[in-house]
Amino acid sequence: MFNTVEAGTIVGGPVNNDTVNMAQVQTSRKGFCSVRHGLALILHLCNLSISTQQMNMSIALPVMVNNTALPSSPNASTERPPVDSQDNWNETLNESKAVAAVYDWSPEIQGVILSSLNYGSFLAPIPSSYMAEVFGTRYLSGTCMFITSVLALFTPLAADTGVTVLIVLRVIQGIVQVVLLTSQYSIWARWAPPQERSQLITIAVAGSVLGCFIIFLVGGYLCQTIGWPCVFYIFGGIGCVCSFLWFAVIYDDPVSHPFISTKEKEYIVCSLAQEGSPPGWSLPTKAMIKSLPLWSILIFYFSDYWHFFVLTSFLPTFITSVLQANIRDSGILSALPFASACICVVPGGLLADFLLSRKILRLNTIRKLFTAIGVLFPAVLFTSVYWVRSSFSTTIAFLTISSAIKSFAQSGALVNFVDIAPRYSALLRALSQIFSYLAGAISPTVNGFLISQDPELGWRNVFLLSAAVGILGLIFYLIFGQAEVQDWAKCRHAPASERTE
Repeated sequence: MFNTVEAGTIVGGPVNNDTVNMAQVQTSRKGFCSVRHGLALILHLCNLSISTQQMNMSIALPVMVNNTALPSSPNASTERPPVDSQDNWNETLNESKAVAAVYDWSPEIQGVILSSLNYGSFLAPIPSSYMAEVFGTRYLSGTCMFITSVLALFTPLAADTGVTVLIVLRVIQGIVQVVLLTSQYSIWARWAPPQERSQLITIAVAGSVLGCFIIFLVGGYLCQTIGWPCVFYIFGGIGCVCSFLWFAVIYDDPVSHPFISTKEKEYIVCSLAQEGSPPGWSLPTKAMIKSLPLWSILIFYFSDYWHFFVLTSFLPTFITSVLQANIRDSGILSALPFASACICVVPGGLLADFLLSRKILRLNTIRKLFTAIGVLFPAVLFTSVYWVRSSFSTTIAFLTISSAIKSFAQSGALVNFVDIAPRYSALLRALSQIFSYLAGAISPTVNGFLISQDPELGWRNVFLLSAAVGILGLIFYLIFGQAEVQDWAKCRHAPASERTE
């Protein structure tokens, strides 16, 4: 069974049972009314804002250019959703163009604009993990939150100035966002007790999923009724507000936080007592390269984000072309899978922590069980979508349920890097982001090629390939994944007796 000593081992070594147990009793009454959960909520809002800023161009671009043609497919759904006529859609689109500028950008230019947000993604993750240690997460992430929000406010002006200016702005914005998304994970190495790690991180991560849902749900409507610039103004303004909240609430560690209670501070500090000092510039590079548990996490990130980019890149097209929904309904329907994932991701984290705190399952078992659930069941449902596409309601139900179940992986392999090396959590998050962006560079290209080769069977191949990649990543993780702190991630000054698993 998983006892308190093992919980201490997760963060670097054994802790005093009596001290931790007493602190747990003293703080158990706080529940969600604690500073650490307040930090998770602020991170949730910031991730929500970042997510909307990452996707607002995808929503606004069809209205920004002179291209309103809708795709079609010979094998369309025979069960139709309630949709307005194409004439009404064109009329609404023309009204939106009357209140906002439109541009004669070719499809190639549009592709560059959309992908420019990721041009610097491969360069920023590793340096940002070091910058978080040098400048502190509070100031680094808070500043990045403010900068990317201001850049979002200036996006309409950049578009009017010229496409080159717009692309440069988005490249800078993408780099700043990567720094923010990477550096924020170093907070949990100092704030998250081992038995609450899943719920705190999933609360924060759920903001990204909720942001996808919100921008899909309201982005198209705002572009049609008010004009596409309002999408950048509204969500850029929300980001500025989040940056002010960040500086007011977020601190690098519990010791420096001015509003935290003594009991909660002692509980967190005692839980993480043996974690050790920040890694600074010294890294066990060779040991990390040889670490199969680390590679299992990175490979799973690639396989999981392959599926994610299939949803974000092609789900609206699938609903529009195969299910024959109009563009407005397509946005709402595309939001449903993200809504279901957002609803289920936090309960999944709570369930994982419940199983751990009640000593029902060991942490390693929990991570692998939740990962397997989050891959196998969604793979079956996702691949079945092609064969049930003649039924509109069944297709949407399968997509929604598969995304809900897939959110369980967030309490599995996707958070596992904090378990195996809490001292290097920001760096490992950076490495995982590189593999995520690698999937983002390959998945849309490969799947787009499959669809272009055969508009009918291409979708079948896209779904089957996504399931195959996910299952291969799962198999590698189940074989080599671990949840114990690795030897290379432990405090080098700790006695040998404390390094024994």
